[in-house]
Amino acid sequence: MNTPSKPSVAGHGAPHCAPVTRRWVEQRWLIDNVIRSVGIDWDQPRSISYNAPCGAEANADFAGIRERVKKYADISPAFETAARRREAKARAAEEAQEWVSARQNYFIAAVHYAAAQWTFDENNEKNLSLNQRKRECYSNYAKFADRKVEAAWIPFQGKALPGWFHLPPGYSGGRIPAMVSIPGMDGFKEASVAIYGDRWLSRGIAVLSIEGPGQYESAVLGIPVSMSNWVEAGRAIMDWMAARPEIDAQRVGVAGQSFGSLFATIACASEPRYRACAVTATCLEPGCHTIFEEASPTFKQRFMYMSGYTDEAAFDEFRKTLTWEGHAENIRVPYLCVAGEADELSPLAHTERLVTTLQGPKRLVVYQDCRHSVGNVPATNLGPTPAVMVADWMNARLAGKAFASERWFVEAGGRVVKTPY
Repeated sequence: MNTPSKPSVAGHGAPHCAPVTRRWVEQRWLIDNVIRSVGIDWDQPRSISYNAPCGAEANADFAGIRERVKKYADISPAFETAARRREAKARAAEEAQEWVSARQNYFIAAVHYAAAQWTFDENNEKNLSLNQRKRECYSNYAKFADRKVEAAWIPFQGKALPGWFHLPPGYSGGRIPAMVSIPGMDGFKEASVAIYGDRWLSRGIAVLSIEGPGQYESAVLGIPVSMSNWVEAGRAIMDWMAARPEIDAQRVGVAGQSFGSLFATIACASEPRYRACAVTATCLEPGCHTIFEEASPTFKQRFMYMSGYTDEAAFDEFRKTLTWEGHAENIRVPYLCVAGEADELSPLAHTERLVTTLQGPKRLVVYQDCRHSVGNVPATNLGPTPAVMVADWMNARLAGKAFASERWFVEAGGRVVKTPY
């Protein structure tokens, strides 16, 4: 067997008290006022990123959630209410043997339940309950999916990293290329693969959507984030992939989004069997000062939970270890980095420095006027579509095709200016 016995995730997560940071206490009133003014996506377009994998079926849900949320405390109840409504619709569809409707509603319900977990920075009863509802709904979705979807548990330090393993629709045997998909700080594995038209699966690439050390359910299970844990996780995940009979172990790539850009970089640097690495919306500032001290206080609050710290001073020492330095120098495989010119969470200069450090073939794509979340500006609308570009690039790399090491600058009008490295 590739996995250990499934760990308990209902009511038996690692005990964890909520962290408290100075800025969170002092600026909570300001966050509520900002949310009242600009809505749930005040710091990141998370509702858009959660909506996208669900498809148009969920548009009205997210419109209603955006309307309901007027302060931080409204976020979890708004998503949970939507989740319970979708779960009820899914069960009714299942009883009526309407399998397509059942899978759509179970999928959307799982995403809503996961989103409802986001505001909990401790493993309390509510967080554990939402986690259980999420898992049950996604497991039910997997039963009715139009492709093979199964729970994945990657052995790790006597526990297991949680994931979902997806095979492309129509898979009929043989070894195929695969991707390891690592979400960001606010992301989760249930939203990493779209219910229909997924960019990896539609290209014949299998996907392991994983939550590594500190991410979402791994935090619930008591597996904290650290550089050493991610070095070990990169190897453990690849071991699991290589043991799968469906996967060509010579054609496995890794992709990371937002804070997943750092985690994917560390995983690739520590495990030479990955054939390519692609990162988007970068968090590559060594020590992460900007995101934790200048951006929304929620980021630091969340990451303290992910890393198992409740004392802010101790965390401030720990965060200095969060760096690609001493790791990225080991990467020899193709590396794609997609970033915004005006990234407010990780200044572009740090990303530029990482890319110049890499010893293998590389490409940095910078979108003009774009913030951390790479999208919603003229450069991304008129130039290469970021998600499609990444998928095409990775597909070519896993097929063994060569490419030029270049820096691309995508102008607001869509023109791409290419400079060789």
